[in-house]
Amino acid sequence: MIERIDAGPRMSEASIHNGIVYCAGQVPETAGADIAVQTREVLAAIDALLAQAGSDKTRILQAQVYLADIADFDGMNAEWDRWVVPGQAPARATVEARLADPDWKIEIVVSAVVD
Repeated sequence: MIERIDAGPRMSEASIHNGIVYCAGQVPETAGADIAVQTREVLAAIDALLAQAGSDKTRILQAQVYLADIADFDGMNAEWDRWVVPGQAPARATVEARLADPDWKIEIVVSAVVD
């Protein structure tokens, strides 16, 4: 069985199957803000979505970080390092990519174990 969270006509915010939650890419609320603000907003959105799915950031298996400009790598990492629980960091990839909204600097996709 597959459970979907906030299913819409085009996509769901998350899908849960066999004890794993697959989250859609989370994007910032404040278009045009600096990388620190946008990263914090995205990480907060991930926390909220994982909680809704019955999980949390300590259970993330994999994260994919998309940056509109790889020059923001250090600024994103500063916020990530404050957020991630020591010893609980997931496998992660970070790439530069053109995002759907030119005012977004970051998008993050995670998969996590569900309780």
